[in-house]
Amino acid sequence: MADDRSYIHANTRERERLRALIEKLHDDDLTAPVNEYWTVAGVLGHIAYWDIRVLVLADKIDRGEPWVPGDAEPDGDWLNDTTRVLIHAIAPREAAQLAMRIAEETDARVAKLPLERMAPRDPDSPIYAGRGEHRGEHLDEIEAALRTRG
Repeated sequence: MADDRSYIHANTRERERLRALIEKLHDDDLTAPVNEYWTVAGVLGHIAYWDIRVLVLADKIDRGEPWVPGDAEPDGDWLNDTTRVLIHAIAPREAAQLAMRIAEETDARVAKLPLERMAPRDPDSPIYAGRGEHRGEHLDEIEAALRTRG
């Protein structure tokens, strides 16, 4: 199988999109609602949370540990729902800065991980190196919410 790391480009594109958004956000933008449950800062914290999960799982690869059933992403939205209060407790500007720092760290880390330990090559792997898709989905939501504010 070829050494396909095409995800690096998508991760970089969405990480730079994240950076550009964060740089132009005012403090009142960060507290604006994206939907009935999440603010802009909250969505950025959510992005950071899921990137942190990848970093923690990457540590298992470094230690040579096998995947276990508890490593799998849980079904349903309950995990997002349970983290929402904690994420919103982070100061909005800090949540934005954290999202950027973690995105940089995660992208650098997954670019170096062995492909055979990540999905889709490893069907048991909970690590998806393509972080750009998740970020892009949420950046679209944030940008749409900010456009409606006028």
